[in-house]
Amino acid sequence: MTAVIEVNDLTKSYRDTVAVDAVSFAIEKDTIYGLLGRNGAGKTTVMSILTAQNFASSGEVSVFGEDPYENARVLRRLCFVRESQRYPDDATPLHAFRSAKLFFPNWNQELADDLIVAFQLPVKRRIKKLSRGQLSAVGVIIGLASRAEITFFDEPYLGLDAVARQIFYDRLLEDYTEHPRTIVLSSHLIDEVSNLIERVLVIDQGRILMDESTDDVRDRAANIVGETAAVDAFVAGREVLHRESLGRVSSVTVLGTLTEADHRRLADAELEVAPVSLQQLIVRLTQHASGASASEVSR
Repeated sequence: MTAVIEVNDLTKSYRDTVAVDAVSFAIEKDTIYGLLGRNGAGKTTVMSILTAQNFASSGEVSVFGEDPYENARVLRRLCFVRESQRYPDDATPLHAFRSAKLFFPNWNQELADDLIVAFQLPVKRRIKKLSRGQLSAVGVIIGLASRAEITFFDEPYLGLDAVARQIFYDRLLEDYTEHPRTIVLSSHLIDEVSNLIERVLVIDQGRILMDESTDDVRDRAANIVGETAAVDAFVAGREVLHRESLGRVSSVTVLGTLTEADHRRLADAELEVAPVSLQQLIVRLTQHASGASASEVSR
């Protein structure tokens, strides 16, 4: 695979706050990434720097092999759909789409028109009069119809109801299949987007916590459920991400792929194994990492 973005030791500080802490990663061509993490983890800051809308305090960023800052050759190949995108007071969605058509060389008007109908968007109403969901639909339409070589979606679903979110997911996957490009999708609705994304980038407290293919992540953890003594005996020596107990029954989330021998032990001990969803895994990993950080601070 070919990397279209390379990041080395990227740091962004705001006075006493480190928003991004010496992260390094690469983003491959024609792949859908999930950029995941809690609010304030550093996701938007990273995307802003990659699209030259913010400055790094230190480190290196390369997009298509070049520095993106004030680089028209690079920026015309990128689309950044921000949750907080601002428009002129008198602008309508039609104005926004016409401007996008001038900027993005791969703009597809037929796709834009189709999405306008699908989202039932009132294109002649001033944007500042639109609902939160309708405003999100404007961004989603621009992000998809631009067919930019790299598209960043920063929480694109805000305000969209379940039907509209599903339209977005379906159309994104459908158009990506016909017109492959690199898509970076930042989202809190991890389970909803888990079937879309091919690679997972998890940021927590400004650091990369996970950078793996979705297929590799699926078997990284398991929930072991059963009588507490038997569960404790099985998980001894394993990395425990989370533990819950009720009476004599415990549920423990352990990190690591289970072997055939592990499954035989579980059956002999009459323990149940439950899969861990991508959302559960990321929640448990971030909780685990936060607990470790707190322990380090207290020492």
